[in-house]
Amino acid sequence: MNSFIEELRWRGMLQDMTPDIEEHLSKGMASAYLGFDPTADSLHIGHLVGVMTLLHFQRSGHKPFALVGGATGMIGDPSFKSDERNLLNKSTLDHNVNCLQAQLSKFLDFSGKAENKAELVNNYDWISKFSFLEFIRDVGKHITVNYMMSKDSVKRRLEDGNGLSFTEFSYQLIQGYDFYHLWKNENCTVQLGGSDQWGNIVTGTELIRRMGGGSAYALTVPLITKADGTKFGKTESGSVWLDPEKTSPYAFYQFWLNVSDEDASKYIRIFTVLDQKTIEALEVEHAEAPHLRILQKEIGKQLTKMVHGEAEFEMALKASEILFGKSSTEDLAALDERTFLQVFEGVPQVQISKSELDQLTSILDLFGEVTQGVVFASKGEARKMIQGGGVSINKEKLNDPNEAPSFHLLQDKYLLVQKGKKNYFIIEIK
Repeated sequence: MNSFIEELRWRGMLQDMTPDIEEHLSKGMASAYLGFDPTADSLHIGHLVGVMTLLHFQRSGHKPFALVGGATGMIGDPSFKSDERNLLNKSTLDHNVNCLQAQLSKFLDFSGKAENKAELVNNYDWISKFSFLEFIRDVGKHITVNYMMSKDSVKRRLEDGNGLSFTEFSYQLIQGYDFYHLWKNENCTVQLGGSDQWGNIVTGTELIRRMGGGSAYALTVPLITKADGTKFGKTESGSVWLDPEKTSPYAFYQFWLNVSDEDASKYIRIFTVLDQKTIEALEVEHAEAPHLRILQKEIGKQLTKMVHGEAEFEMALKASEILFGKSSTEDLAALDERTFLQVFEGVPQVQISKSELDQLTSILDLFGEVTQGVVFASKGEARKMIQGGGVSINKEKLNDPNEAPSFHLLQDKYLLVQKGKKNYFIIEIK
């Protein structure tokens, strides 16, 4: 059985842990849980640190529980948040929970007969059975208000003047009870989480001690930051999601391709399962030719395949290479419409009708009255550049401006014009 703690340590994924946890994990298979907030129907890459923590836990021979907070999601965790969240209804949460399980199954093994197969649990299943009076009698009496007020997440909200509702204040009690419930019913002795969860997690170990007379353990991983100080996982268009409808595989791959060298060296340890020897060899190779972005490409490859599959990775790779001139007409034609439009986002576009296209007698006519002023200022400029070999349509170089047009439309509606090395234009046939 590999050492889970050592694995996290060399990967830079270890923040805090309670005493004796290493000894506890060395005695054989243990169970641990990590919670996911189901306030959206997709995980984003900010969740990946937690997902990878569970993945390494399972790979080390232990049993992971992924807890989705169907109950706590109705409240909202106040930890280091400045405002209270909107509350979600039960049907929305149920939908979100189902979506998250499908995504988690790409990382964790929920199937098979292995003793350490992953399990998904929803705290709504046990919290919903409590009446308010039962909860404050059976759980609330074990934790003092002083203890709850001492948590950094609570103090920060009180100090910044925004205040804290009783609903949010009760969050740590509910999360603490989750740990107690899983400890009592599933022999789950470890809770994992981000460093911002430390206060909530140790409330759980305290409840286990006070309500059950037992011992439990906590381990947290660092919150991921970027070298330039900006927030990890955010782009100009928002969060980077695992759902391909929210963030396409191409955009997902591009995110990793564009991280800094300093971040790439950190991220390849955290977000892949490559071993230490392989990663260190890649770092040496990267250092010899940083412009090739070897680390970034490897992270993008590993994660895009894990999240979206081999076929989507290959499409993202082809799409990325199109802009650098390393692609063929076939590669271009293989892109789906969404990926094609994302690759050429911001490129000037012009629309012409199908009848206008059919009436063209030469390629030069396409750049005349029909699209004049968009691609070329005049037919003369178009003729000169075509004759000089500087124009292509759908990655096929044009040679004769007077040649009769014969185009294969991409997605049955687009022509991609390339003028020189870096200037692209899209003609959409309506």
